[in-house]
Amino acid sequence: MGLGHMRRNLLLAQALRHSRLQAVVLLIAGAREASALTGAAGVDCVALPSLRKDGTGQYHPRHLAVSLQELLALRAKIALAALEAFDPDVLIVDNVPRGALRELDPVLESLRARRRTRLVLGLRDVLDDPATLQGEWARAQNQDAVRRYYDAVWVYGDPAVYDPVREYAFAPDIAAKARYTGYLDQRARLRFASRDGKDPVAALGLSAGRLALCLVGGGQDGAELATAFVDADLPPNTNGVLVTGPCMPAEVQGRLALGAAREPRRRVVPLLPEPTRLLRRADHVVAMGGYNTVCEVLSFAKPALIVPRVRPRCEQLIRAERLRALGLVDVLHPRDLSPAALSAWLARGRTEVRRAREHIDFNGLRRIPRLLAELLGLGPPLPPLRRSRAEVHHAA
Repeated sequence: MGLGHMRRNLLLAQALRHSRLQAVVLLIAGAREASALTGAAGVDCVALPSLRKDGTGQYHPRHLAVSLQELLALRAKIALAALEAFDPDVLIVDNVPRGALRELDPVLESLRARRRTRLVLGLRDVLDDPATLQGEWARAQNQDAVRRYYDAVWVYGDPAVYDPVREYAFAPDIAAKARYTGYLDQRARLRFASRDGKDPVAALGLSAGRLALCLVGGGQDGAELATAFVDADLPPNTNGVLVTGPCMPAEVQGRLALGAAREPRRRVVPLLPEPTRLLRRADHVVAMGGYNTVCEVLSFAKPALIVPRVRPRCEQLIRAERLRALGLVDVLHPRDLSPAALSAWLARGRTEVRRAREHIDFNGLRRIPRLLAELLGLGPPLPPLRRSRAEVHHAA
């Protein structure tokens, strides 16, 4: 549903498309914004009518004036029709084994009855704090669903940072299905992106100088960080660019754009087709702590201050604290967020950055096609990533 989930799965689709498998990929996305991101040959998208979450994590229809149950039934029917028509060899389900509020149950039952499509559950490195996650999974009977329907569980991370199998106490038979892919090296996005030849900084009409970049994911809960960044003092000879994301409320975007317009070195951009082109140029990054954003910061070895979301999930905070412990990012708790705090961090001008790839595994995009080939019986088994190690392992 979130922008990060859509961008992560599009990256996986592109990696599988460009691998020796040359997979043909259909994305079934939980929001219509995915259609604007899908431009790769061999990859297309079916967008479901959208859900949204409120501040407590409860689901609601995002656009349609129908009941939640009506929307869930509509989404399930569309997904099932798309899968029956497309008839895939493999279905990779993102993050939630039974879908939002169990909307995938009819899909899972249909695929199990036909016994042709292999099922993979794809999980990010951190889902939430263990007590909350275990309670949610128990109420939704998610481990039973993984046991009944799924052939494999892929964790898009490195257990040297966070080991969800151990942290969430997955049952032994569920743990046996888990494979750690390593993190996803976001530099591949530049290889898959269209090349228009334009300098992304010059395209914004900015003068030469250093670049401070602020990223708030989809933007639906990024207003506080975005406002603090627009109000922060930039170091001398530094441009400041804020990417609000498409889900930030229009009135908030307008207010931020108005504030930035008072200074010639500031810009506010709603959405970039490929933000990594701008991130590659950044000297400092201030960002929330979503999986994609953090992977991008680490992939390009950028000095970064992470201001994580702490509700309704602690996922971003846990990830940020684990990476800070490895010396890879700085972290500011949102209760301490202010323009002055961002100004002080930017003024320190940190330039020494530990290269994440020297400390944790970033070979996920190389390993996933091989895991898929193994699942389909098209290649030999891959040796598993060890769950605790000091050295870095690379895919052969």
